[in-house]
Amino acid sequence: MATSVQNITILGATGSIGQNTLDVIHRHPERYRVHALSGHSNMTQLARDVDRFAPDVVIVPTAERRKELLDRLSRPAPEIRTGEQALVDVAGSSDADAVMAAIVGAAGLESSIAAARAGRKLLLANKESLVVAGRLLMEAVQAGGATLLPIDSEHNAIFQCLPEGRVQSGVESVLLTASGGPFRDASMEQLIHVTPDQAVAHPNWSMGRKISVDSATLMNKGLELIEACWLFGLQPSDIEVVIHPQSVIHSMVRYVDGSVIAQMGAPDMRTPIAYGLAYPERIASGSDRLAFNELLSLNFDQPDRERFPCLRLAEEAFDAGGTAPAILNAANEETVAAFLEGYIGFTDIGRINEAVLCETEHQQVHSVEQLRAVDQMARECCRSLVAKFGV
Repeated sequence: MATSVQNITILGATGSIGQNTLDVIHRHPERYRVHALSGHSNMTQLARDVDRFAPDVVIVPTAERRKELLDRLSRPAPEIRTGEQALVDVAGSSDADAVMAAIVGAAGLESSIAAARAGRKLLLANKESLVVAGRLLMEAVQAGGATLLPIDSEHNAIFQCLPEGRVQSGVESVLLTASGGPFRDASMEQLIHVTPDQAVAHPNWSMGRKISVDSATLMNKGLELIEACWLFGLQPSDIEVVIHPQSVIHSMVRYVDGSVIAQMGAPDMRTPIAYGLAYPERIASGSDRLAFNELLSLNFDQPDRERFPCLRLAEEAFDAGGTAPAILNAANEETVAAFLEGYIGFTDIGRINEAVLCETEHQQVHSVEQLRAVDQMARECCRSLVAKFGV
């Protein structure tokens, strides 16, 4: 059992993962306290969290956000730092026992790498860190001696289904489950007319707008496939993507003797968060218990890569290697934002993502600075295509 209180840093505290992490921490004050929080735009929520959890450090992006946060606080302010370098410094600080990396998008890359290099216990909910810079992050984990625990429900499930959390002899394949999103049964004609409000209404999970759209296009599953390849040393051919609408089985591992081991539970992100915080122990997460008497059926199907090309694009990007996944990720962040703002249609997301992947030069990955430049090139290419093909 834990004998001392652990200090936790939460990067991306105001998002859904950050809020669920704070909920789990609140349930176990004898085990955890908040050392640092970061927020980007929602200073109202960040102020509530600061007032409630009294962190030592808070990180916000700008001086303007700092003033906005100060205006909303009800208690004496902690140390407030600003800017990207502050995120990196706090992520690598020895003052925290674990870092929850929950910043959405490529913006979370450098802080994730910093935590890994510093040998922290890294709870990785920012899949883009592995998608964009998988080799760099895994090298940082090895060099720093960090403990890397995946928080995405699917990768956390795979980790739990593998002996010691890693692929060993006897593993035949990994089965990555997907809910299929809100449009799994929609025709191509129906997909053309999908609205942003429809796309963010996920049937099972409570998530942010960007990741909800990614779930609807199956890009989220494509990014998770790339993430799984880096986490577990796999190739896309080693991974079976399975549509499972109930989201009860979070992922599975198939063994050569015919056994399939699955991790099941209610669709609640507090379960993998609690697993990561307490590993190798287990603690109560606050999630509902799975009621087997209420499970009328568990259904499975194959994904349709014609209607949902983003899954295919992710497989192709990983196979291409180098900067291809970073290009795809940057393009997708831009197209999803354009869709949510009404500039392009739902089916344009995959079409433009594929065009950017084809038109932007692929390179071998050497550094974070290079990835920043590639990211910017891909975004500029994407914006020009959005302007050309927008509705």
